[in-house]
Amino acid sequence: MTVKDRVALVTGASSGLGTDFARMLAGEGATVILAARRVEVLAALKAEIEAAGRKAQTVALDVSSEASIAAAFAELDQRGIALDIVVNNAGISGAAPAITLSAQDWDSVVNTNLRGVFLVAQAAAQRMRDTKRGGSIVNVASILGHRVAGNVAAYAASKAGVVHLTEALALEWARYGIRVNSLCPGYIETEINRNFFATEQGQALIKRIPQRRLGAPSDLDGALLLLASDAGRYMTGSSVVVDGGHLVSSL
Repeated sequence: MTVKDRVALVTGASSGLGTDFARMLAGEGATVILAARRVEVLAALKAEIEAAGRKAQTVALDVSSEASIAAAFAELDQRGIALDIVVNNAGISGAAPAITLSAQDWDSVVNTNLRGVFLVAQAAAQRMRDTKRGGSIVNVASILGHRVAGNVAAYAASKAGVVHLTEALALEWARYGIRVNSLCPGYIETEINRNFFATEQGQALIKRIPQRRLGAPSDLDGALLLLASDAGRYMTGSSVVVDGGHLVSSL
């Protein structure tokens, strides 16, 4: 399960799982292209990776903007960068009762989490096809792409869309040597949700996970490496769930 000497783009690399994905892939020998809306927030991560003797570059990329995606890929083309791996990680959450959810908030979540995933995957696949090098695209979905929870209708719908979109793209792009799979994390502890899981409500949710614990970002490493590397070369259209058994727990 090696990604040594591969080039991997990670969207949403400025925080959360994106930062951890980038660190892990760089540590495994990939040249990592760190992408986020503001490149200045990526400077510290780039410096950290390079200080460890690994390779990283940055690019400005807002997945909710078609123009930004086009500009980012044009810049990578100008640098002579050909991608082997894309980790389509950028996303937002947002919680509100569906009965009061505004159309603007719905559009914000769906445009980022689903439309953005499609546009980034499409831009990458066009280049993988044209260079005849193929590649691996890993779309980060969620267990909420398979099962729902209250007050996250837009998020759950967007992630279910990512799972189904992944299957559709895998079917169409297999002929170009492009594999497309989805990674579906359960509840993973990050700096964004740590305070919530310390509350009484958060602790009650943890008790519903069969393993009775939150996942750590490193718990996703094996699944991501499998999908990104040639170890998963016969996998496409797959949805890999990493959730401590949450999806199979009783209702």
